[in-house]
Amino acid sequence: MDWQRVLLFVDGRLERVLEPGRHRYRRRGATLETVDTRRRITAVPGQELLTADGLSLRLSAQLSWRVVDPVAFVTVSTAPEQELYSAAQLALRDLVAGATLDELVTDRGRLALDVAAVSAHVDGLGIELLSAAVRDVMLPGELRRAAVETLLAREQGKAELERARAEAASLRTLANAARVLEEHPALLRLRTIQSAATIVLTPEPGQVAVKG
Repeated sequence: MDWQRVLLFVDGRLERVLEPGRHRYRRRGATLETVDTRRRITAVPGQELLTADGLSLRLSAQLSWRVVDPVAFVTVSTAPEQELYSAAQLALRDLVAGATLDELVTDRGRLALDVAAVSAHVDGLGIELLSAAVRDVMLPGELRRAAVETLLAREQGKAELERARAEAASLRTLANAARVLEEHPALLRLRTIQSAATIVLTPEPGQVAVKG
């Protein structure tokens, strides 16, 4: 098929790589190894890891890769996919060990696997790593509760700060008004007259309300 390469071994020795299409070969002493070159996904389930400040968390990852050298993929290692899996585990360990829990939680940019670093561990195995990403971050129950409490406290602090700012603004307005009235006493008398003019007298039955 278009996405397959077949290694033809004769008497235990690699004779050639068969491309897509029809081929003739001698059956006697021949062995065929088929390699799929399509993109593959390898999931790395949650790994229990320690941060730089000694706290634990679980990370899972996902790798996307493909075979670019069928000969190396078949002949260099007995378990190339397992080696790729182990390389991802090492990359996750180095990622977490180099940062504190607070840095990892607050700066999601730190939770990025180094594709080049993972690829270096599988160099020569005929594998091309297309992408490597952290999929899930799982905190222990105690740390999750602490993180929620910290977030709530932070939001409450923001709300209290906004209330304090509003009260300060109101006090500044009152202080400015008091200063203006002190400098211009006539404004106070004018304001008194204006307030008195808006008083509505409650009429008795048969009378009409009068506005001053």
